[in-house]
Amino acid sequence: MRGMWRRRPAAWLAGIVTCAIALVAVDAGPGPEGRTASAEPVRNATIVVEEGGTRSGFATPEVTVGGGGTITVVNLDSMDHTVTSVARTADGTPLFDVRVAAGTSATVPGIEGLSAGAWAFFCKFHPNMRGVINVEGVAGGAEPVDTRFEQPLVVPSTRRGADVRLVMRRAKVRALPHGPRTSMWTFDGSYPGPTIRRRGGRGTEVTVVNRLPRGAGSTTTHLHGDHHASADDGQPTTQLVPRGEERTYDYPLVVDGRPTPGSFFWYHDHRMDRTARNNWRGLQGMFIVTDPPTRGLRLPSGRRDVPLMVSERSFTPGNQLTDPFAAGPEMAGHHGDMTWTGPDAPPDDATVGDKVLVNGRYAPYLEVSATRYRLRLLNSSPFSSYNFTLSDGRPFLQVGTGSGLLPKAVVRSSVLLGPAQRADVVVDFSGATGQRLVLASVPAASGISGDDARETPVMEFRVGAPARDASRLPSRLPSPKLVSPVPAKVSQTWTFGLEETSHHGSAWTINGRAFDPRRVDHRSRLDTVERWRFRNTSDVTHYVHIHAEQWRTLLRDGRRPPPWERGLEDTWRLEPGEEVEVAARFTDYTGPFMIHCHMLDHEDHGMMARFDVVP
Repeated sequence: MRGMWRRRPAAWLAGIVTCAIALVAVDAGPGPEGRTASAEPVRNATIVVEEGGTRSGFATPEVTVGGGGTITVVNLDSMDHTVTSVARTADGTPLFDVRVAAGTSATVPGIEGLSAGAWAFFCKFHPNMRGVINVEGVAGGAEPVDTRFEQPLVVPSTRRGADVRLVMRRAKVRALPHGPRTSMWTFDGSYPGPTIRRRGGRGTEVTVVNRLPRGAGSTTTHLHGDHHASADDGQPTTQLVPRGEERTYDYPLVVDGRPTPGSFFWYHDHRMDRTARNNWRGLQGMFIVTDPPTRGLRLPSGRRDVPLMVSERSFTPGNQLTDPFAAGPEMAGHHGDMTWTGPDAPPDDATVGDKVLVNGRYAPYLEVSATRYRLRLLNSSPFSSYNFTLSDGRPFLQVGTGSGLLPKAVVRSSVLLGPAQRADVVVDFSGATGQRLVLASVPAASGISGDDARETPVMEFRVGAPARDASRLPSRLPSPKLVSPVPAKVSQTWTFGLEETSHHGSAWTINGRAFDPRRVDHRSRLDTVERWRFRNTSDVTHYVHIHAEQWRTLLRDGRRPPPWERGLEDTWRLEPGEEVEVAARFTDYTGPFMIHCHMLDHEDHGMMARFDVVP
């Protein structure tokens, strides 16, 4: 496949694997007294990843090991992989976890401490790769531990005024239920930052002040999903906010002369080469645009309208954030020739946290009445996807995306969200009084979209007594108007891939080129409608985000999109080999804007392009 960067494992390693597989496969046959030699537990075992493991999974998805034995992972693939336990300790840490670089082998730690039984594992970087370790011949040892939901969910404070001031500063926040607070970079001392809530059409100015530690450098803030001028878009390399200075961003909340429809946006740092780091350290917050009251539309409101920012982090034993960027890849070529080298260069640049946070807290709970609630789900993780489900199987009624209401409500048993994607859903807790329902992420079956989602509990709902409920479940919705008519011809194709570069490194690319802020990759004329196509030629899923406009999804692999993609969107899941077509009208603003993958390491390492809207 053109552009794929491959590293060949050493010949000696291939020989070891051949021998290991042969040893495992040998049937010793009956013993001298008719006994079968294989009746004894296998003491050691080998997990193998073949070339193309991201597609085919582990070559040995099920292995058996005896008590006190060891498991070796042999990685013959061109990408790094992990073997990570689904089961966790009481504090949420995986019971075993090892990263195995491409072309190497490693021993899985902690196997000798497990109790007898079947232990599911997965690859953190490619969660569609899953398997089971069967432990035999052990008395005692570590047992699976259910997640304890020990701290209440915190809903961020709300700002409703036309002039909002946010100070970026280091602060200690309560992320884990026990022990010290965690030092993070915050907007106004909290993670997430305050939620800004404004009516569409009511202009809002947000002043961001940079009082971060000296090593943070300059920042830039992007209001994800909004329609605004290029100068207020949080440009990745220009119009930055140096330490000690401030910048005011102007958000009119108007699109083509009409108020912005009710939406669920979010704001976050967007500094090139530092986006993953700055978001990991806490520079994220939510922004809700509301519609005026609409007759007949009675969605849950007030305390029953709950924004939920779901993300992931890893912590040191002292409850501080780990620094996955300390030994990250090095940039060998800069803008115009961006190249990354080192063990964490593309495609091995995935920042994944051990613990899932909701509104900044690990494993929180929310006390709810046995009524309907509106949950605004946002995945602000740097890399992971979540396939949200409820533990008792009750459905979600999806009423909107992050960009506005859908034309028709959709009943769903699960909701798959990748980085930067949002879903506006209603959950009816009627009939669950006294129950504790868990919102979890459960991967789809192998080979089905969503099989790469994380497997993890997320939060708990503690359902109380019934209460008066003025809301009702809608069918038809006053959704924003979609662009029409749409050109039959595709104006621009954006191909997302991986390239080996001239500096013996690699980069994530769009149309075969890494990001250069000075290069204009496409020009769109103001007040025209364009049809764009995305293609994924890499071996991993990407999440494509477009700045400037809200877009209509036309086709997914040549077919009409599913019902939950028939409203406005700004971020799309793009699986290997997949094609998606979208359309929008360019209105109001000219200047440079970005299209990029919202897996934050990917955009930092080249998978971003510039398009200009011109008069």
